[in-house]
Amino acid sequence: MGHRRRRCKRRLLRVARYLYRWFTGTLVEGNPASNHSKRTIKQRFLKLLPCCRSRTAPLTQFKANSVVEDGELSTVCYRPEGLDQLLQQTKFTRRELQILYRGFKNECPSGVVDEETFKLIYSQFFPQGDSSTYAHFLFEAFDTHKNGSVSFEDFITGLSIILRGSVTEKLNWAFNLYDLNKDGFITKEEMTDIMSSIYDMMGTCTYPCMQDDAPKEHVDNFFQKMDKNKDGVVTIEEFLESCQKDENIMQSMHLFDNVI
Repeated sequence: MGHRRRRCKRRLLRVARYLYRWFTGTLVEGNPASNHSKRTIKQRFLKLLPCCRSRTAPLTQFKANSVVEDGELSTVCYRPEGLDQLLQQTKFTRRELQILYRGFKNECPSGVVDEETFKLIYSQFFPQGDSSTYAHFLFEAFDTHKNGSVSFEDFITGLSIILRGSVTEKLNWAFNLYDLNKDGFITKEEMTDIMSSIYDMMGTCTYPCMQDDAPKEHVDNFFQKMDKNKDGVVTIEEFLESCQKDENIMQSMHLFDNVI
């Protein structure tokens, strides 16, 4: 069991690290955290992982057509889809789904996570800043049914795209994250909100220290690169074309190779 917990810990930590790097990688460049700050974030995040905290909880096993065991149903308010269906809908293996579900269920015994819980988890991962606004944007991207909660299916479907999707699928997911009102366009106001939330989240971990006009400068650079016809908004077509021509962005798309 100790070996399983350590392996689960390593995999979930890698997922979290790469998620952050990829979400911010298409926008923020040249602001790495110090080694001390990185260690602090890592140490605090490890404490969040259920496989690091629990020494008695058994590994969740999947049945052929069910994600949860019959004996666990009394404590789970929401029952996820069957394993076979998730295997078809995502690009994860049976074993990977087991590991990811165990961590999700231990953090969210009800089977779903609401926005406040999501914000709390994220705030512990970024204690040096205010991550609430960025966590709200990220939650909205995972909450595909717009019902105020993220189920295991919502989480695992998005994660499958981010980790195992094609470059186009990953970029489409990122565009949806930045398109806050989901109207098919990214405006300067939306990108300013995104950039401000990222800098708020990073807090003292930005290097060199953030200037007051840094978010606006990044937004201007983003639109100069992406807004091809200079109409003040970025379409999905412009976003895909610009990203696919940018070497740094394309490299960030491969950060997830062999994460799990």
